[in-house]
Parts: sequence; structure tokens; C-alpha cells
Amino acid sequence: MEEEETGETRTSCSATLETQSIPCDHAGDEEDDEEDEEAEMMSDHMRYSEEPSTKRVKPVVKSNSLTGVITPVKTPALKRIGQSISRSISFRTEARPLPPAPLRSRTKASSYPRRRNSQCWSDTVESHNLTAKEIKRQEVIYELTQGERQLIEDLSLLKKVYYEPMLTLDIMTESELGQIFGTLDSLIPLHRDLLSRLERLKGSEKTIGQVGPTLMNWFPCLEAYVTYCCNQVGAKALLDQKKHDKRVEHFLRLCQESSFSRKLDLWNFLDLPRSRLVKYPLLLKEIQKCTPPEHPDEDFLPDALQLLQSIVAEVNKKTGEAECQFYRRCLAYLEESQRLQEIQLSRFLYCHGELKNNKGQRVHVFLFELALVLTRPGEDREGGQVFHVYRQPLPNALINLEEIPDGEAGGGGTFRGAFTGGNDKVKNCFRVSSRGRSKAQPYSLQANDSFSRQQWITCLRQAIVRSRDGSAQPSQSQRSLPPDPALYHIARLSLGSDTEMADHTCR
Repeated sequence: MEEEETGETRTSCSATLETQSIPCDHAGDEEDDEEDEEAEMMSDHMRYSEEPSTKRVKPVVKSNSLTGVITPVKTPALKRIGQSISRSISFRTEARPLPPAPLRSRTKASSYPRRRNSQCWSDTVESHNLTAKEIKRQEVIYELTQGERQLIEDLSLLKKVYYEPMLTLDIMTESELGQIFGTLDSLIPLHRDLLSRLERLKGSEKTIGQVGPTLMNWFPCLEAYVTYCCNQVGAKALLDQKKHDKRVEHFLRLCQESSFSRKLDLWNFLDLPRSRLVKYPLLLKEIQKCTPPEHPDEDFLPDALQLLQSIVAEVNKKTGEAECQFYRRCLAYLEESQRLQEIQLSRFLYCHGELKNNKGQRVHVFLFELALVLTRPGEDREGGQVFHVYRQPLPNALINLEEIPDGEAGGGGTFRGAFTGGNDKVKNCFRVSSRGRSKAQPYSLQANDSFSRQQWITCLRQAIVRSRDGSAQPSQSQRSLPPDPALYHIARLSLGSDTEMADHTCR
């Protein structure tokens, strides 16, 4: 399952970021022993060991699943694993006679529970003498620490349960896996380092006093996210393409059905780092809010937040540029006249997604920095994603935008009844036309709902204004100006034309 493939609005470079608190969970020593034993059992399955059994073989669903994949948070964090597979390439589980296995006194718990236990800092201490504000501060710092621990677990599981088995079983080539997983390996030690630093700050009562200098020194490490996030656009497209392969689809489905996955798919896990990245500013702001004026951190947290926001903005900017370049390469022109200079000079996408034209046909529309392009999705000979440009693109500086009120008669004329479905009224429509080019006809477009339409209109207005006031003209001098980072996330328009406002801090 790849998130929002057909239903949700996309912003530049998958920018939807979740801002929910990361649940905490702790495991005791006894549970650790059980997890070690369970991990060995999973490892045996991965080697396809065949042992006779008189007992019915449990379905693969029962095997432990992988934890968190590249969403929720919208995180886009690098989300985002283990599984039991039989030795057959089709991953079938066969029942074979086995000598009776010794009975266990009790059932072992899964190493990777479907849901993590939620625990707060106050649950970990027997007593304390802190004010309510200081307790809140410790809770946020504890959430930061536990979030690092869980991300490390998820990314390690992602490599062990997805990457290594797919490589060993030759389900994908090493090159394909390298493109999909990107620089994931470089992120695990990075977060282990932060976790280690935070653990060393704990006092005898499990409290952390000054955290600002530690975060200030560590935040520059997040620049490694530029490479990882920029790779995600192409990684998502390749993963979607490979899922048409039955072996890949079967493997991924078995993993998602396993308990270790917590019902998350591969892409959810791959997007976890991005989600984690955009949560750091929220956590830091909360720590700052709970820090009293006389606290030593008061001198460090504002600077740390400013540094963090600048890094997140840079990651967001580079990711937007990478997304724009990716989709420019996916455009297939039917006529040479469609190759507008404005398309080639665009540095980012305002939004893109699926709409309906005046014949009721679905079209994928791209609003680049300097041009609006209507396309129809398709595949190339290798099964890769391609978008056929079937109408003359419109330079943003020449666009006239017209909102069509809900309820306008739609039985004929421009709409030809396509938007009404037999009804007399049309809804969620708008029209774009060109002020000067004879080949460009007016385009009447319909969004999936009123919210989606409003997001398209917002993006179009901003693109038109920026183009007309000269801030986005395709001149060499203007091309050197950095685009407004907030514009990357005005709307994320997905294939379903549903709109989802993204966090303006990062993709």
C-alpha cells in the first residue's frame, strides 16, 4: 500500500508532516530476553529452515511485523520490519510433519507489538518534588528521548526485515534497493548519537536539567537529511513501479500483515525520518515554553530553535527542487511547441494532483513555479511513470483565473454536462485561460471537493502574483533568488484531488 497514491493531495515532495506526539514505551529485562529469543526465531524463518511438525503451521500473519515506516508524520520522517517467509519464492507456508515440540509454560510476547505502550516521564519515577511547569518540561524531554529510541528501532527493523531479505531472495536488485532506501544507513548512527547524549544528561532522579547546548551541538547533523529527503521522490516512484511485480507485492503484503509492522507499509517506514525531522521544531518550542526565565537553557533554546528551523527550511527547499526536477523529467511532450521555457526554468512546484476537465476526464495538473501543465498519466516501456502533456501549457504570468460559483447551470456549453452527472448544477469548479497565446484554450477544471478547489485557487493566485510582479520571471538574475519556502507546502494535491495543507516548516 503506498500512501495517498490515489486519494490525497500532494505538496512538493510529499510534504505532509505529522505533528502528533510520539508514544513512549519501555521494556523490562524479561521482555528483552523474550525479544532476543523471538528475534532468533524470526531469523530461522528467514533462512527458510524446514523442520517436520505434526502441528499446523501458523500463517505468516502471525510472524512479527516491522515497525513504523515514511509517514505518519508526515514526517515525514524516514518511515519506516521483519517477517517469516517459507523457502519457496512464492512465500507459501507448507505444513510438514514435525516431532512433537516441548510445551511452553507460557506464550512468548511478540518482539514487535502491534502498538507501543504509551508511557510518560512521571510513570518512570516513584516520587519527585517538581512544579507543574517543570514536570511538563521533563515530559517533553522524555518524549524527545523516547522518540529517538523508537526511530532507531524502526529504522533498524526496516533494514533487517525489508532490505536484507529482499536482497537475499533477489526480489529486487541491489541497485533498486539502494535507490529506494537511499542513505538510510547514515541516519541510524546519527540518531543513536543524540540518544546517547540525552541519556548522559540524566540525573539521579531521571531528570534532565540543561538540554540546550546538547541540541545546539547536534542539530547540524540533520543536514544529512538533505540527501535522504531529496531521494524520496524518485524512491517512491520506483517502489510504486516495483509493486506491479507479483513477488514484490506478495513480499510487502506479508510484511504488512505481520505483527511487527503495526499495519504500516514499507513507505510508511521509509518516511519516518522525514516525519521525525519536522517534529523537532515542535518539541523544541514546547521545551522552550516550559522553561522558566531563570533556567540556564533560556540562553540557548532560542538560538537552537533558529538553527533548527534554518536546517529544516534548507532540507525543504532542496527537496522541493528535487521534486520539481523529477516531474519535469517525467513530462512527455506531444508537440515541440509545448516545451515552454517557463517549465524548464521552474525550480519548484506549488502543487500537483488530479482534477477533472470539462469532459469529465481525469487529468493530472502540475502548477510549476512558472507554468501550469495539464497531463495524462501513463507508463513508459519499462513501466516507469510518465505524464503526457496533452494541452498547451500556460505561463503563470499570462493566466486569468476565474472561480465558477457552485450552482452554475451545467447542462451544456463549456461543461457539456460532464461535471453534473445528470444534475443541473456544478460544484467545485474553476477556469483558467491565457491572456495572449492563441493555441491555449480556456480550461475548466473540477476539484474533488470545496477544500481542494480552494487550495488550487490559493496556489494559482500566489503563482500568478509572483510571476506578474517579476519575482519569478525566467531571467538569469531572478533565477538566483531563493523561492519562498512556504510556497512549497501551500497544498499537497494527490491523485484523488483531495487537498491537504502541509506543514510550512518542512516536507
